[in-house]
Amino acid sequence: MTQMRLAYVNVAVSGLDRAVAFFRDRVGLALKFSDTDFGYAEFDTPGAGFAVVRDAERAGRHTGIGFAVEDLDAAHARLLEAGVEFTRPPTREPWGGYMAIFADPDGNTFYLDQIPAD
Repeated sequence: MTQMRLAYVNVAVSGLDRAVAFFRDRVGLALKFSDTDFGYAEFDTPGAGFAVVRDAERAGRHTGIGFAVEDLDAAHARLLEAGVEFTRPPTREPWGGYMAIFADPDGNTFYLDQIPAD
């Protein structure tokens, strides 16, 4: 049996240009491709690909998507300074994790995780 791997995730947004500006300029992801007519933009993220797709009906959800960083406190401070809204500050989890939750302009929420080294 062939093992599956996660290749990409797409997040629904109501405004493509606004989402591109948020993830590029505030979160700091490098933009790979954007097509306003098609309503799709992809960012350069190591591992699985990350993209936004214009679909206002499906925007504004908890995505379950986590972005990993080496230093959560530093990343949290940088994103706050860039104007990113956090719905939950950095918190130590009972299971050992350290994470925060932020929202994009549509209200889609994302984890920001400091993943411990193995």
